Amino acid sequence: MDKYFSNFYDFEEFGPAEKSQHVPIETIKKFKGKLPDKLLEYWQRYGWCSYAKGLFWTVNPEEWEPALEAWIGKTEFMEKDAYHVIARSAFGELLFWGENTGHSLSITPIYGQIFPSFTNSYERDKEDLELQLFFSSSSKDEFDIEDDNEEPMFDKALEVLGELGHDTMYGFVPALALGGQAKLENLQKVSAVEHLVILAGLSEKKVMLDVNDI
Repeated sequence: MDKYFSNFYDFEEFGPAEKSQHVPIETIKKFKGKLPDKLLEYWQRYGWCSYAKGLFWTVNPEEWEPALEAWIGKTEFMEKDAYHVIARSAFGELLFWGENTGHSLSITPIYGQIFPSFTNSYERDKEDLELQLFFSSSSKDEFDIEDDNEEPMFDKALEVLGELGHDTMYGFVPALALGGQAKLENLQKVSAVEHLVILAGLSEKKVMLDVNDI
């Protein structure tokens, strides 16, 4: 375990890795040169798995293609790069990796938000370091969401609704885009990709300010 991942795993207490799915060697070969070698190394060591009791997941990009297509397939971002979903949160936040722009895009579907973070300084030969810094700088708070009283929801959802699987997430029913409220009683365990595709069609997507323009 390198020092960056150790910070994520131990210091930020995302470990242990749970519910690990084996990553076939054919998949490793397919994404070689498209995703950072370090990410493929983490896949080989830990599999596609759950961290922090299901708050954060590394995923098989191929399984999340329908969600990617629904959210950015017809946007300007697909003209900038070829993207792959590399991780997601318990509440459906998707983290993308661009083959030529790195960790330059994420979405928060429950709020209909797209967050670009493009930089002219991205260097392909340093993509492993960028990937490592992403893990090292991650915190549990950034993947949790707050209810209408500004209280974090993940631990409560876990207690009431139970653990998530690779293909499930916590979603609001009715969706916030349809006037639903961010309350624990409105959360359900739902089919993740299907729910995200539905959310993509409920309201206009909001592209937030590029953090590199701030």
